[in-house]
Amino acid sequence: MKRRDFINWVGLGWLASSLPVAIAACSSQTTASGDWQTVGTIAELDKTGQLLAENSPVGSVLVVGTSKGDNLIAVNPTCTHKGCVVAWQAATKKFVCPCHGAEYGVDGTVQKEPATKPLKTYAAKIEGNSVVVKPS
Repeated sequence: MKRRDFINWVGLGWLASSLPVAIAACSSQTTASGDWQTVGTIAELDKTGQLLAENSPVGSVLVVGTSKGDNLIAVNPTCTHKGCVVAWQAATKKFVCPCHGAEYGVDGTVQKEPATKPLKTYAAKIEGNSVVVKPS
């Protein structure tokens, strides 16, 4: 093997071996707590009692509650029936689909058809001034 070919192969090998490191450096950042992902701020949540983050690192997330309450509710708000975005009904404590009337409980379970599959849920908490979620 010629010296130039050897150097080219070593350079190519180094480039290939550093690619996973570069990809990991460009991927979404997690908080210090592990897999928790920031979806918004407590100011956004407290403004209306809910926070919709459509393009969060974990996908679309609807968080319901306030920073002063202990129990935050977080779901993927995409109706499992036809894909419409569900709305939180505070009076009845349900997520309701405006398209076909499907209803889901606070734990994402179907309470009224036509939907048959539950909403995806997340664990949610306040961390500093941020609202963070983790798939449950």
